Amino acid sequence: MKDIQNQLDHRRINIKKVGVKTISYPVTVLDKEKKRQNTIASVNMYVNLPHRFKGTHMSRFVEILNQFHGEIDLKSFQKILVRMKERLEAEASHLEMSFLYFLSKEKMSESLKVCHYRCSFIGSLEDEQDLQLKVEIPVILPLIQTEFKGLPRSRGHWGKAEVLLRLKSFVWIEDLILLIEGAIETEQSSLATTGHDALSVESLTRGIAESLARLSGVSWFSLRVENLGNEYSTFATLECSV
Repeated sequence: MKDIQNQLDHRRINIKKVGVKTISYPVTVLDKEKKRQNTIASVNMYVNLPHRFKGTHMSRFVEILNQFHGEIDLKSFQKILVRMKERLEAEASHLEMSFLYFLSKEKMSESLKVCHYRCSFIGSLEDEQDLQLKVEIPVILPLIQTEFKGLPRSRGHWGKAEVLLRLKSFVWIEDLILLIEGAIETEQSSLATTGHDALSVESLTRGIAESLARLSGVSWFSLRVENLGNEYSTFATLECSV
């Protein structure tokens, strides 16, 4: 049977991205306390297809992923990018892996003891590798006493903070989560001393950015803080090279 995908294409048109997406795949990520954590990832794999090829075998993406079945960390993530580029003879390879990361914490009595966070590894390999880590942290308002019979009101979901880091060395996911949550708590605590009665996206963005700038292992980060309202949402963003 002819290998149609690898036949020459004389139209000389490059395809920017070709691949597979939303693969549900079991992975094991590193856990600072428990060594390893099992979770399910949604995986996107794609390459830049040179104009000389008619196409690529989509099954090869899954074959490569199966070769690295098991523990996923920065080293194995980089190896997958290299293997994709070599196996598919591509000019560049790209890999996105999104998963829920679970963290045990001492919470308020009305909250779960285990929290989950949406995290992603995002990588590209052309002439050089570019590896990024993304985390999404919910911003929860503290418990507030209502005036009606002094009964406590449920804690409110104020919004979220999305952080994207370009890594130059290993960073524990839980350390990053706790760092961001600490900055959020500090900003909430400062409201009482400054006299402001509402958390703002601008002040929270600056507070988180100040903490991220002190984090070792990071060469660049972008940050987006969003306050989810009923009629509309407000947001603030910034980028910073460390």
